Amino acid sequence: MATIQLTHTPILNSKAQVLAMTVSFLLALPLAAILLVHPALMLDANGHYNHSQLMLVMIGISGGFIHGVGFIPRFWLWKWLFSPYIAWPLMILGYYIWIGN
Repeated sequence: MATIQLTHTPILNSKAQVLAMTVSFLLALPLAAILLVHPALMLDANGHYNHSQLMLVMIGISGGFIHGVGFIPRFWLWKWLFSPYIAWPLMILGYYIWIGN
């Protein structure tokens, strides 16, 4: 029987990368808590959910947690979608929906 050895090379993060990861995690944490504990805070002025906006916010939260814990996806689409370049603006949209109402 053939055995496969997987090697793990530790990635040394610079201070800027660690700061960006911390910001990602700290941006995602309150939004996730609000959506889990009291989702009514994300209602629009008419008292309804905007499902398309909330879907984007949840993608941003996912990207914030994925980047925040240091996970790096291999597939290019996931790497792009869950990068802070996409996640941060989507999470800022979430804060706008939450605080702007």
